[in-house]
Amino acid sequence: MMPYGYSTDPELDRSTNRVMWAGVVLLIAMAAAFPLYLLYEPASREDARAAQLASLVTEGESIWSFSCASCHGETGAGNSAPALNSQQFLQSASDEQIQLLVSVGVPGTAMSAFSQDFAGPMTSEQIKAVTTFLRSWEDDAPDVPNWRDP
Repeated sequence: MMPYGYSTDPELDRSTNRVMWAGVVLLIAMAAAFPLYLLYEPASREDARAAQLASLVTEGESIWSFSCASCHGETGAGNSAPALNSQQFLQSASDEQIQLLVSVGVPGTAMSAFSQDFAGPMTSEQIKAVTTFLRSWEDDAPDVPNWRDP
């Protein structure tokens, strides 16, 4: 008999010890696997980010063709609206500013609001895709000092 009147059951003790040892082995295995995960995860996240950006660029290109190209040109060189494929525009405007311009439009111009929040046709994800597509031009953007003039 154990203190406080508890009795011992040898089978229960063996069963409990097996479960505890299984837990210890599992804990050690998880502790050993964690450094491997730390080595693998950053590359996996970077691959996922690159795939997401590629997907956004593709979606943004499609949206651009249907909603933006008639005024800004298929390559962003400008038709009846400013040239957005220019070093000056792309280097001076942040992603947030571009998304805001697309979302709410530009008062006093033909650039209307495109966000569904302002009665436009685009979701915030579609606006983000258009912005990502514009950013894909940044590395090869031409020097167009008068980008504002259609």
